[in-house]
Amino acid sequence: MVAKTETEESGKLDNFKFLIAIALLVGAIWQFYYFEEESQLYRILGLLAILAVAVGVMYTTRLGYGLWLFARDARTEVRKVIWPTRQETMQTTLMVIVMVIIVGIMLWLIDMFLRWAVLVITGQGG
Repeated sequence: MVAKTETEESGKLDNFKFLIAIALLVGAIWQFYYFEEESQLYRILGLLAILAVAVGVMYTTRLGYGLWLFARDARTEVRKVIWPTRQETMQTTLMVIVMVIIVGIMLWLIDMFLRWAVLVITGQGG
């Protein structure tokens, strides 16, 4: 019973923090346009500062922490990828271009044949 109450309170607190983070983002955008007569540097610095606070608030929620873990795991997986060499990339690109040209010519020939067949069937051509 106590665990359920703590979970409900934690969920409500997370929802409140989420709303605070959204309000901060909206406020950051608002201040950027409201102070348009100020230097753009100051407006961007203000926007980034408020954005950092919003991200910090979002990080303290269960959803924000889960997104952080997901991003960290994705970065780890990207580091494990074996990227192709320049030569492999060029060869693959050349093969794709050649196949696109071959398939394009085949479709063009089929289209020409079907056009000729329709003209013969309808009596409009030769």
